[in-house]
Amino acid sequence: MTLEQPVLIYDRIAGNRRNTFILLALFVLVLAGLSIAVGIVIGLPYPLAPFLIIPILIFAVISYYSSSSVTLGISGAKEVTKEQEPELIRKVENLCIGAGLPMPKVYVIEDGSPNAFATGRDPEHASMAVTRGLLDKLDALELEGVLAHELSHIGNYDIRMMTLVVVFFGLTALMADFMFRLTFFGAGRRSGNRGKGGGGAMAIIYLIAIVGAILAPIAAQMIRMAVSRQREYLADASGALLTRHPEGLASALEKIAADPDPLGVANKATAHLYINNPLREHKSWLNNMFTTHPPIEERVKLLRAM
Repeated sequence: MTLEQPVLIYDRIAGNRRNTFILLALFVLVLAGLSIAVGIVIGLPYPLAPFLIIPILIFAVISYYSSSSVTLGISGAKEVTKEQEPELIRKVENLCIGAGLPMPKVYVIEDGSPNAFATGRDPEHASMAVTRGLLDKLDALELEGVLAHELSHIGNYDIRMMTLVVVFFGLTALMADFMFRLTFFGAGRRSGNRGKGGGGAMAIIYLIAIVGAILAPIAAQMIRMAVSRQREYLADASGALLTRHPEGLASALEKIAADPDPLGVANKATAHLYINNPLREHKSWLNNMFTTHPPIEERVKLLRAM
């Protein structure tokens, strides 16, 4: 299946970058609004409520700097050297030269399912992990396409973007749960807000807080999904530009999607990082609606139109 008109790689890169920054801005607005709502519910004076976001941002910074090592650890990834995996390291080195990127740390996950991901804060602090199944089941051009895709995540600063998205999503879920518990147990009724707006005004505030506690995680998940999908499309386009051979990545994606082996080390916290969603055991329209990966068929179609 092919598109009626070819897709220009540079147009797709520009469009994906623009859409991603818009979506990330919406994520920050959701988090800021939730912070203000929590401040009001716990009884902070209205001018001080927005400042509740400061300790939340401090926690976000700590999470941001530790997320890469945590991700590699729970994925069972082991760093490899040129002596251990000479062909893999050589391919990564050659692609880094072509992309003008520093050499990332390379890890291998001893799992038979073909997959890969990149993580880190920036190109100078980046890591790339591939599974043993990826090395064993793809040919040279397909493996090069996957490696170029992951290096594109690094070069496009997708790794930083997705780390921030994960942190924002986690904080939004925690704050929504915290606010729901506060309203459930009647927090703020003894605060300085009592009497300023009357019982009716406080009842409205509590109602808004409860609605926000329910809707904020859903909105955050939808934004997270959209950002992740845009990043995958962008990495596909950038990877094809790097190798000048879109068919290699297209063929690799088809093989990865068709492989029956489950990725045992994958979980919901890290699934969005992989080149293809490793959590495929529960397929339904609801799961598909909230997936962080675009359909493989669509990605392959776009690659073959480039």
